[in-house]
Amino acid sequence: MGVRGLQGFVARVCPDVCKTVDLREMAEKHRVEHPDFPPVIVVDAMSCVRYWYTPEFWVCGGQWREYLAILEDFIKVFMAAGIKLVFYFDGVVEEKKRDEWIKRRWNNTKEITRLFEFIKTHRKQPGREMFVLPSALPTFTRYALKSLGQKTVCTLQEADFEVAAYGLQHNCIGILGQDSDYLIYNTCPYFSIENLRLDRLVTVMYSREDLCHVLGISLTHLPLFACLLGNDVIPESLLEGFWHKCLVTSPHKNNSYNRRTKILLAVANYISKIQCSYSSLKHLEDMLPLGSDKTLLYRGIKSYLLPGQQSPWIPPNVTNCQMLSLQHQSAICQDKEIFQLAKEQHIQSENYSVFNILSSGVIECSNSLEDDCDTEIPGQSLIYRPARQHIYSVLLESGKGGASPLVKEWFVYFGNPLKQPELIQPVQPSVPG
Repeated sequence: MGVRGLQGFVARVCPDVCKTVDLREMAEKHRVEHPDFPPVIVVDAMSCVRYWYTPEFWVCGGQWREYLAILEDFIKVFMAAGIKLVFYFDGVVEEKKRDEWIKRRWNNTKEITRLFEFIKTHRKQPGREMFVLPSALPTFTRYALKSLGQKTVCTLQEADFEVAAYGLQHNCIGILGQDSDYLIYNTCPYFSIENLRLDRLVTVMYSREDLCHVLGISLTHLPLFACLLGNDVIPESLLEGFWHKCLVTSPHKNNSYNRRTKILLAVANYISKIQCSYSSLKHLEDMLPLGSDKTLLYRGIKSYLLPGQQSPWIPPNVTNCQMLSLQHQSAICQDKEIFQLAKEQHIQSENYSVFNILSSGVIECSNSLEDDCDTEIPGQSLIYRPARQHIYSVLLESGKGGASPLVKEWFVYFGNPLKQPELIQPVQPSVPG
């Protein structure tokens, strides 16, 4: 998700943070400095799908060969420059971010409703200004890239964390994507997919150091800055009172900026005077109305800590166990061999949703391009539910006796309020053996 408004703030208010770079030159410099390691760019693929999918007539989907050709041309340009690409895809919706996932699904539903209203009113499909991704395009993109011989990774947790970690650990020349969280992580350089000019292989690089200079803070302050503006861990609704306090004392309060920009500058001004220490963090936690969970700020900062990194906001005896916890997760599937195989295939993008069902018994399906006003045809998620129930039965081996675990479905369709998952009973297929 990133920090709301930060990307636009950087483009509008601090253009010096946005530096035009030639990726061929950066790759050549990397080869000179690291002759044993080829230059690699790690790609946040979910940020790039809109850039890749350019067909003018998009409402009905399709255009598979056209889309494949676009991906192939994209890869060839980087290969010609001697740059290897590694593509990362979201592989899970973390429960702590479920509310945000639901909010985005409702926003998508509104966009799709407007789309069908336009089609019925004007008897034609709209232009790109009303563009909604065709259903399951990210899933198909994974398989397309694999068919083109590319390394694709499906994540076991939030993609931006794994992308930032991979970029740091493998000394990549940069991350290609469009997510302001890459300005917060202390990782390799962050390149913009929206500003990429493929013919010349130039784009914009966002400089963390220059952003800190503009804001008057240090790199160490960035995780706290992100948390106090609201992110995936700390809801903005808890921060309104704190923002008001910052705005009152801000030297920028009388400028002609919009309110969000004033908040960004005011929060930066406030934290620039705070010593980077765990005791300072505890003081902030006591001051903020965090409700029953006083560790929100601590957890928010910790979420930006990549493997091997330490932070003055976090006690030195605490290590980042985000990656470690994945090694010890419990699973619904009791067959360790099958579970391990499903996990490996999940990471390598060789299957979809199987690992999530075997590990946590949860499955999601985002919006489809369906007209909610058309009550004659049920949504695809309801049409295919009986098939899914049989698949759950096979995966969870419900025919071997004992209570069969229910599968939690988060499927978007008309009439589903998404207040809680639907509990779906696996059903044995009526096929002998």
